[in-house]
Amino acid sequence: MKQTWLVLAVVTLTGCATINTAECQNPYDIGFRDALYGLQRQDTVYAPICSGSGVQLDGTRYALGWQEGKYEFDRRKVHGGVD
Repeated sequence: MKQTWLVLAVVTLTGCATINTAECQNPYDIGFRDALYGLQRQDTVYAPICSGSGVQLDGTRYALGWQEGKYEFDRRKVHGGVD
């Protein structure tokens, strides 16, 4: 039973770090989305995935989107949002 839960947890957490080629071209949006969902920065995970499909992830744009998404996430929590 413990193995089943462990496998389920790993599959679920791995699913959070997925990105396709089209999304690699919109790093601001992806960073904003990740932060809005309460995730830590995933740019180090996405960069090799994007480069494997021939697209360079713009880390600066991702970081800007993540920073603004984090601000929005925190703002929503203060006003009664949930984690």
